[in-house]
Amino acid sequence: MSEHHINTEKDSGNGGASRRNFIGAVAAAGGLAAIAPGIHLVQVSQANTPPRPAGEAASKAVRWGMLIDTTKCASGCTDCVKACATENGINETVKDARQGSQWIRKIDIKEVKTGRTHSLPMLCQHCANPPCVDVCPTGASMKRADGIVLVDRHICIGCRYCMMACPYKARSFVHQPLTEQNPEVPRGQGCVESCTFCVHRVDKGQIPACVETCTKEGHNAMLFGDLNDPNSEISRRVAQVTTTQVRADLKLDLGVRYQGI
Repeated sequence: MSEHHINTEKDSGNGGASRRNFIGAVAAAGGLAAIAPGIHLVQVSQANTPPRPAGEAASKAVRWGMLIDTTKCASGCTDCVKACATENGINETVKDARQGSQWIRKIDIKEVKTGRTHSLPMLCQHCANPPCVDVCPTGASMKRADGIVLVDRHICIGCRYCMMACPYKARSFVHQPLTEQNPEVPRGQGCVESCTFCVHRVDKGQIPACVETCTKEGHNAMLFGDLNDPNSEISRRVAQVTTTQVRADLKLDLGVRYQGI
């Protein structure tokens, strides 16, 4: 398997400082209590993952990932974006579109040398070394043992350090009151959020809504599965074709790979 490097529109942060250094600096300045009174760091979530029995914790033996074939992703298609919004209750209307939540968005990129253009979905890349987790002062940004990166809305204080640290602009801040929510997808005004790989579905043995819809509509541009399992379809595909990690130079070891760019 070989991987290319590609830059995003803008590198919004390197996430180099560790959370330990961040907390130490804040505490030294006497500002920890003011930032997060009564809040302590937490351990990685122990939610369940398939195909293990219910009640069994997430395991490092599994690394959930996604492969997106950009050669099958049409520029005008937003089926994956709509499926994500419907599944996760992202339906609020805001006057300023920049304040709206969007867990997956379509972007168009152009190769400088050849002029070739590509359209691809951009979402949380579920990094093995996530900068958002490094800079979070409360532990709200966390990575499960199976590689899924999440935000715990109960301890998110809305500081938005994670948004600045993410090189992929994959996180949104909830400005508006929320209505018509999916009970399985807890969200909260004043919190930061991003793609969860539809963890509530994955933990029941299902695939993310965007992948399911892309397949049902006949596009077949998105593939989800266990990157640690050499016999899984996604692992076999990654081993057979040239794939790309966006901003691979940051060495974040992404859970989302792209084919065709």
